[in-house]
Amino acid sequence: MRRRGRKIRIGSRSATPAFDWKDRSTWNAALEGVAAAYIIYAPGLAVPGAPETIRAFVTQAAEQGIARLVLLSGRGEEEAQACERIVQEVDLAWSIVRASWFNQNFSESEFLRMVLEGAITLPAADVPEPFVDAQDIADVAIATLTEKGHDHEIYEFTGTRLLTFTDAARQISEAAGRNIRFVRIPQEAFAQAVARSGVSGELVWLLSYLFEAVLDGRNAYLGDGVQRALGREPTDFADHARRVAALGTWDVARYDAGAM
Repeated sequence: MRRRGRKIRIGSRSATPAFDWKDRSTWNAALEGVAAAYIIYAPGLAVPGAPETIRAFVTQAAEQGIARLVLLSGRGEEEAQACERIVQEVDLAWSIVRASWFNQNFSESEFLRMVLEGAITLPAADVPEPFVDAQDIADVAIATLTEKGHDHEIYEFTGTRLLTFTDAARQISEAAGRNIRFVRIPQEAFAQAVARSGVSGELVWLLSYLFEAVLDGRNAYLGDGVQRALGREPTDFADHARRVAALGTWDVARYDAGAM
């Protein structure tokens, strides 16, 4: 957005003015003078209370003169779709970016340490999932916020193909040059391990919910959101894996030397 010469405001607790989803007194200053907003609710739209918060935010955004809203949503999540309807009911320009699981989960987020340790240990059934690249999502977010032709569109995002977690582990192995396995573990063991890692209770709940209720095969089909919004094909998981490996993100020796 900055490279395009756009003036932007990042909504975070460390920004000036600060923005905190849990502190509505911060919303007014963060929205002041803003023409369009990209809504990313943390930790996710499926957590209890999210629809109420999204409704309050959308109402305030409309009252403060925002003309366009873009919501990052999740595929196959009933709660997320409830939040989508809240955005759609407002008399504003809106777009929905409905995404599947991110490629970057394996390289920047919760599962990175698992990859480094050689075993992606999750309670997921080995069902196909059309992992999507976060850079594609960013490109579509920019397009929907700044370009014409995206009003009242629901863009359902996926990658180029369906991959099981075993398939994803194999692709990472090929890119990283070492063996990475997918190991299915019981849901309870996963929840306990995540809780011990120090993440928030909300995130523990969300991850458990996603593995129990969403990764059941319901999303085992491809969407055309990237193609419709950008006129190009999505990023393939193998290309993402090669790019990450080239950066040294999955280099165990690098982290053994103290980088992690």
